[in-house]
Amino acid sequence: MNKFEFSFQNRLLKNSLELLLVALIGFLLPFWVTKIEPRNFSRNFFVAPVNAQTLNPDTVAVEVYRQMPDLPKENQYTRQETQEIDPDNTLISRMVRYHQYVKNRPTAFRLDWKLTLADYLKANEIIEDSRYPGYSTLTTNPLPKDREVIDNLTFNQRQQLVDILVNIYNPQKTNNSNSNLPETNNTSPSEKPTNSDFQLPIPGGADLLSP
Repeated sequence: MNKFEFSFQNRLLKNSLELLLVALIGFLLPFWVTKIEPRNFSRNFFVAPVNAQTLNPDTVAVEVYRQMPDLPKENQYTRQETQEIDPDNTLISRMVRYHQYVKNRPTAFRLDWKLTLADYLKANEIIEDSRYPGYSTLTTNPLPKDREVIDNLTFNQRQQLVDILVNIYNPQKTNNSNSNLPETNNTSPSEKPTNSDFQLPIPGGADLLSP
């Protein structure tokens, strides 16, 4: 082996060791900087917010009716398959399914739930009969009656419904935001609202409507 070959092999070995050292430092550096053990590292970075996505609409509806016992259930419809009344198929369970599965809207923000209510009031997007929950499973399409119920709610009842839904899906965030909000709603519960009472968001106003 001549001197040139020996020098070349030394440089090659040195470069390989340097690359190995850099890779090792790059792997260990996050653990040293953040002082997180490897087993905790994966747990902190790979926990998915699954709670909101795994809530069953029927379970959400039960909680809503627990907090708003006077809210009509509209659960008198008959299933096509069994020809029996399905008491769990309620107005709120259908609304949640429409909001979450048909429109694919987030569940943690007041703005999105207000948009859904606006759909029922015919003030936002059109609800297609064939895509409405219950259309293909019940003997009667519940959409017309559901719209009537939402239209007959007072302004305060609509606000309460939105607050309850947001609180169910994201209770911690709702509690934190409500503690900093002054009470500004002076509408009497007995007042019958018009569609103009339920104002849609305007450009630049989304931050005021989000929790």
